[in-house]
Amino acid sequence: MGPPGGRGSSGARGSLQHLLLFLLFVGPFNCFASYSRATELFYSLNEGLPAGVLIGSLARDLRLPTASGQQAASLQPPLSFTLASHGLGGQYVQLDNRSGELHTSAVEIDREALCVESSGATIFGGSAAVSSSPSPESCLLLLDVLVLPQEYFRLVKVKIAIRDVNDNAPRFPVPHIRLWVPENAPVNTRLAIEHPALDPDMGTNGVQTYRLRDNYGVFTLDVEENENGERTPYLIVMGALDRETQDEYVTVIVAEDGGTPPLVGSATLTIGISDINDNCPQFNDSQLNVTLYGNSSLGTHVATVHAVDMDLGSNAQITYSYSQKVPQLSRDLFHLNESTGAITLSTKVDGDTPRLHRLIILGNGPGCIPAVITVLVTIIKVMTRPPEVVPRFIANEVEGVVYLKELEPINTPIAFFTIKDPDEKYKVSCYLDGDGPFRLSPYKPYNNEYLLETTKPLDFETQQLYEISVVAWNSEGFHVKKVVKVQVLDDNDNSPVFSEQLIELSIEENNVPNAFLTKLHATDADSGERGQVSYFLGPDAPSYFALDKTTGVLTVSTQLDREEKEKYRYTVKAVDSGFPPRESIATVTITVLDKNDNSPRFINKDFSFFVPENFPGFGEIGVISVTDADAGQNGWVALSVLNGSDIFVIDTGKGVLRAKVSLDREQQSSYVLWIEAVDGGDPALSSTAKITILLLDINDNPPLVLFPQSNMSYLLVLPSTLPGSPITEVYAVDKDTGMNAVIAYSIIGRRGPRPESFRIDPKTGNITLEESLMQNDYGLYRLLVKVSDHGYPEPLHSTVMVNLFVNDTVSNESYIESLLRKEPDISVEEKQPQISIEPTHKKMESASCMPTLVALSIISLGSIALVTGMGIYICLRKGKKHHRADENLEVQIPLNGRISLHMLEKKPVEISNI
Repeated sequence: MGPPGGRGSSGARGSLQHLLLFLLFVGPFNCFASYSRATELFYSLNEGLPAGVLIGSLARDLRLPTASGQQAASLQPPLSFTLASHGLGGQYVQLDNRSGELHTSAVEIDREALCVESSGATIFGGSAAVSSSPSPESCLLLLDVLVLPQEYFRLVKVKIAIRDVNDNAPRFPVPHIRLWVPENAPVNTRLAIEHPALDPDMGTNGVQTYRLRDNYGVFTLDVEENENGERTPYLIVMGALDRETQDEYVTVIVAEDGGTPPLVGSATLTIGISDINDNCPQFNDSQLNVTLYGNSSLGTHVATVHAVDMDLGSNAQITYSYSQKVPQLSRDLFHLNESTGAITLSTKVDGDTPRLHRLIILGNGPGCIPAVITVLVTIIKVMTRPPEVVPRFIANEVEGVVYLKELEPINTPIAFFTIKDPDEKYKVSCYLDGDGPFRLSPYKPYNNEYLLETTKPLDFETQQLYEISVVAWNSEGFHVKKVVKVQVLDDNDNSPVFSEQLIELSIEENNVPNAFLTKLHATDADSGERGQVSYFLGPDAPSYFALDKTTGVLTVSTQLDREEKEKYRYTVKAVDSGFPPRESIATVTITVLDKNDNSPRFINKDFSFFVPENFPGFGEIGVISVTDADAGQNGWVALSVLNGSDIFVIDTGKGVLRAKVSLDREQQSSYVLWIEAVDGGDPALSSTAKITILLLDINDNPPLVLFPQSNMSYLLVLPSTLPGSPITEVYAVDKDTGMNAVIAYSIIGRRGPRPESFRIDPKTGNITLEESLMQNDYGLYRLLVKVSDHGYPEPLHSTVMVNLFVNDTVSNESYIESLLRKEPDISVEEKQPQISIEPTHKKMESASCMPTLVALSIISLGSIALVTGMGIYICLRKGKKHHRADENLEVQIPLNGRISLHMLEKKPVEISNI
């Protein structure tokens, strides 16, 4: 600060107030550095810059040492830069407290929003403010920055000038500007356009020029700038205007600023040409010649004059008057309507009336010289009086109009007409002039009496009004007309007529309730109430159809189902309001269009098929019947196998199920398939059915001998074995079922010292000793055992060799083996074993074969009958049986003779293989 003497007392008081203000922010200090002072920095930047743009470095511009400078070591504590207050201006900048760098903040600076012109006023926000100086080019952001510590303390006033950029286009305050120009405006007439364009930008970025897109060769624009810098466009007339040639010009006014690139705004400019009284009335002709008979009645139309003025409104108003040159006699004889220009006869013509009248008529317009036309009226004097026509109406007549009902009979009288000559010296004749079913004929035996009557019935719908004339003329050529108007009265003689007698409609099924079907339309040629039509449903219409009696709108109140009924046919009536009412009938046919609302339906939920195994590949297993209640493509059904498609295939059209390969019951006794039926709708609907295929066994497997395992094995039998003791057994199984799996054992060949010493149980295969063994019975016994099933039609069998060595010990194994290797010389006995078919392994005593065969036959026949009955029962159920989801799908065919020998436990038998 300078010495106190250099300032006034008010300056001293102001400095003291500033010091007190600084103390509030800086804190108490004992003293200030000798060089503490207020400093001012000035920066400038463009509006709209992003965050982080460097505005300036306070430390560098103030030439203060910083942490990166040479004096960094001596700065203890380091320099600190702080905004004195975060007011309005502080939100636009970011100040680095250490480096003193000033950057733009995330809040974008908009010069037009920040610096609204307010006659140089400053808007403060604490110690930061925004200043708008009187100059429109300046927009200042004012900041107060405190520099600390105490040694470097100062208040820095930072002024940031916001430079304008061209970010706003000119904009007219209204989209449509209308301007009126009088048609007599001279060239170079200037008219201010009251709605100039506005541009928030300043200087050259503001509005600079205006132009017209189409000037029609008669307009241009000029711009005037006032002392405040405001630019106003002016429309300049460059050519002559004529409203009668063109009364309006529509163009576009374009405002352009001075930015780079320039921005433009536009509005529609309509230039209306206002009328002035620059046209006067004019007649098309200068003279009009008219002839008038002397016997014309009062009010007879003589002529009409008409002038034209091209102006508008009051400027085109024309009045007609006689010239002062027209004599008063002519004025009294002929009346001139000053508004219409019609001339009529106002007094009766007599013998003293002049034959020629010159009527000079003026067409007067405001501020115009009158237009002139001359009407020459020539009066032809008539020496005789015209004939007289005296009507006497028979039909109802009011003020010259006769009212007749339609359909009146032929020759209905209308009126009598008396034709006479007032002078009674000329012959008078008459005739009927005009079109219509009327006739005028003499009414005998009277003279000069004529009857007007109809010639055929009248029809109101054909023609409602007739205008005819009874014309009378005498031998002198005088004609007199008597006009008669005949008004035909309507009668209810027409029935309503439908626009279509057969109304064919269609609607998709599953419609919404009260769905619109159509609007019936019937017309009635009668008039008034007789032509008003009401609509009704016929007695054959279902109750869920509704017909509005007034509008004829036909609706259906419920959902229609094509599968329930596809066609509807009923009648509707149109009734008029006449008395008695008349009606007509039309037929409505409604076709319900199909929607895919029905899934395919199998005739059974479950299908079961019994198929013999080894059934040939692609043979027909069965037919899957499926239906779909929908029609057309929605009712097309395609079948497919969901599972097991590698084995089974289905004919999608016929529903025939086939197996690709031959099926073996021994590998799998039953199959469960799921068949899907998909229709052709969009979206498609589907359903599934369960198919159970049960394989019936056929005798395709011979018995399989499990023991003994080899024809070369043998068993040592001690001579001390008691008769009836079991020696060994033959054990076999059969993969078939039922009778095909019932096994019988028999010895068909024997060799040994006394081979009949051993027997085999035909059912169990147990071999027992029949007789006691003697000294001579020692040696090798070879028994050829036949294992046979009871299959149909041909039983299958296997054979096995059972070797028994009777001895106390085995002393020479090689010798026994050599005997086994030799082909045995055994004669085969073809004796069929006889067993009783019972599922048990108990020993059976010898019994007669006959009861066994009878039992087998009964069991076989019962099994066949039972299987047949089960098949018929399954077919008759028709899907009524409900299966559990986890149901065991294997079905056993009940055969009383089934024996599962391979499931029985076997006691081990000691054998020795040498």
